[in-house]
Amino acid sequence: MIDRYTRPAMGKIWEDENKFRIWLEIELLACEAQAELGLMPKETVRRIREKANFSVTRILEIENEVKHDVIAFLTCVGEYVGPESRFIHLGMTSSDVLDTALSVQMNQSADLLLEGLGKLKDVLGRRAKEFKNTVMIGRTHGIHAEPITFGLKLALWFAEIERDIERLKAAKKTIAAGKISGAVGTFQHLDPFVERYVCEKLGLQPAPISTQILQRDRHAEFMNTLALCGCSLEKFAVEIRHLQKTEVLEAEEFFSKGQKGSSAMPHKRNPIVCERIAGLSRVLRSNALAGMENVALWHERDISHSSVERIIVPDSCILLDFILADMIKIVDNLLVYPENMQRNLNATHGLIFSQEVLLALTKKGMKREDAYRIVQEQAMKVWREGKEFKDLLMASGDITEHLSQNEIDELFDARRSLKHLDEIFERAGL
Repeated sequence: MIDRYTRPAMGKIWEDENKFRIWLEIELLACEAQAELGLMPKETVRRIREKANFSVTRILEIENEVKHDVIAFLTCVGEYVGPESRFIHLGMTSSDVLDTALSVQMNQSADLLLEGLGKLKDVLGRRAKEFKNTVMIGRTHGIHAEPITFGLKLALWFAEIERDIERLKAAKKTIAAGKISGAVGTFQHLDPFVERYVCEKLGLQPAPISTQILQRDRHAEFMNTLALCGCSLEKFAVEIRHLQKTEVLEAEEFFSKGQKGSSAMPHKRNPIVCERIAGLSRVLRSNALAGMENVALWHERDISHSSVERIIVPDSCILLDFILADMIKIVDNLLVYPENMQRNLNATHGLIFSQEVLLALTKKGMKREDAYRIVQEQAMKVWREGKEFKDLLMASGDITEHLSQNEIDELFDARRSLKHLDEIFERAGL
C-alpha cells in the first residue's frame, strides 16, 4: 500500500494572496529591468522592493470604488511605497501583469497535477503487476469475448496516464509564456528587454508576438488537456462501476467500517466515489469548451474571455486535482475478487473459446466460412439450451472429423490467450 495520498494545497495557488504576490513580483522585476536599461535609478528600485507590499482587504476595498482590479492593486502598493511608486508600471498595460501572472499560476498548478498523475501511474503500475496473471473475461459490447487478466486492464490504464502526463507537460510548455509588450503588443513604451528579463526570472518564455494579451489558443490547449485527463479518470471510474455490479462483482470500491450506502437499504455498497468522478469530469469538459470559446476576440483584445477564465481555469485545476486524489485512493484500495472472475469466466459454458475452435478447424484445411457456420451452430445451442460448449463440439461429427478429443480439450485452456502477456507488459513499460 502507498501512503495515503494527501492532496496538495492547489486552492492556495488561486487565492488572492498568491495572485497579488505574483503581480507584485512582475512589477518589481519590470522595475529592475528598467533600471538595467538606465531608465530609473537602481537605488530607487532597491528601495521600492524593500517597501513594496499590499493588503488583500485594502485592494478589494479600492476596487469596490474604482472598479478595476489592477488599478486597485497599484494604488494599494503605492500606499506602501510612497512617491517612488511613480516608477512602477511604467509603459505597461494591465494585461502585461494579468496574463503573465496567470501563466505562472497555471504552471504552478500543472506541477501539482503532474505530481498527482505520477502518483496515480505508480499505483496503477504496482497493482497491474499484482494482478498480472489474474485471469478474467474480456468483454466487448458488454458481452463476454475472450480471456484477459485484470492486470492487463490496469496496465492499459497505466499507459493512458503516461500519455496524459506527456500531454500535460506539452500544455505546460505552451502556457509557460509571458508578455510585457504594452497596450497592443508593439512595445511602444517599453524596451523588449523588459519582457525578456521578467519572463526569464519567472521561468517563462516571452511570447514571440502578442496583442494586448497572450493569445487564448494557449489557454484552450491547457483546458482541453485537463479535460482529457478527466476523460481518462472517468473511463477508469465507469469500468470499476461496471465491475462492481452485483451480478458481476469482480472489483469493488473499498467500503470502510461504519460507511453506509443507502438511507433506505442497509445492504447497499455503492460505487459513490467513481460516480462522483464520472460526474465531475463533465464539468472539466464543459470548461474546456468555454476555453475554446475564448479564443476568438475582437481585434487586439476585448474582455469577453476574462470573466470566463477567472472561473474555469482555477476551477478546472482544483477539480482535476480533487478527482485525481479520489482515483489514487480508489485504485490503491480497490477490492478485487479473483474467485468471481473465475465464476464469470465459466458463465457462458465455454463459448469464450469459440474462436480457438474456428481457427483450429481452418488450420485443418476447412474453409473459414464452413468452419464459422459449424461452430456458430453449436454456439447458438449453448445460448438457447445452456449446455456445455465442449460437450456439443464432442458430439458433432462435423467437428470430430477434424479435431480429436485431446485437441478440443487443449483449445479450452484460458492460458492460450495469455501467451504474450509478458511482452505486452514490457511494451507498456511494466
